[in-house]
Amino acid sequence: MAETVSKIRIQYFRSMIQAPVKHKKVVKGLGFTRLNQIVEREDTPSIRGMVKTIPHLVRIVD
Repeated sequence: MAETVSKIRIQYFRSMIQAPVKHKKVVKGLGFTRLNQIVEREDTPSIRGMVKTIPHLVRIVD
């Protein structure tokens, strides 16, 4: 039986040039490679925590 895993779409909309190193690592960990990119990840507590760490750099897209 395959369970349906809920997904979350995240957009990287603000540059991380002046962001701390920890924030840059979180952006890379989410899989972003360029500005205004949208990625789709599983909606897990760890991903939600990463998004919560950098709310000024990413946004959740419907």
